Amino acid sequence: MIAKVLILPGLGSSGPEHWQSLWEARNPMFKRVEQENWDAPNCKDWVRKLQEEVQQFTEDIVLVAHSLACITVVHWARQYPRSIKGVLLVAPPDVEREDFPNEVTGFSPIPLVKLPFKSVVVASTNDEYVSIERARFFSENWGSEFINVGALGHINSASGLSDWKEGQELLQKLL
Repeated sequence: MIAKVLILPGLGSSGPEHWQSLWEARNPMFKRVEQENWDAPNCKDWVRKLQEEVQQFTEDIVLVAHSLACITVVHWARQYPRSIKGVLLVAPPDVEREDFPNEVTGFSPIPLVKLPFKSVVVASTNDEYVSIERARFFSENWGSEFINVGALGHINSASGLSDWKEGQELLQKLL
């Protein structure tokens, strides 16, 4: 069975050069979860919107989350028990840091509970929003496989990844 893939961008959404946008443009089985407010996100609103999207599908679902959307997925999993095929959590930020953007509300504390589905956390050694140690800590608490991709910044369009082949391979393992 082919899974439906839901793309979940983080703060500000993913622009046209972001690997999430490139993946979505090439594959009709990929659908972006469009949040109502990309620039001043509220956790309850983002979780509600994710639930609305997930409810539309009965087939297997894989979530591909970047940045703040990773934390959204963890909050969603606690509130809405749903069997999904898996989730790729790329560059989860540490929203508990004092220097995290003030316009982001309700995402902390970060739930530190085992996710009820297969999950992979992908982190970079020089991400400006999370240390590699903190990302590994999240991964361990969530029961996720942990992948250190080296120095790729926030694993976004500024990282120069284009369509990010390594990420596609990780997604294929979940599918």
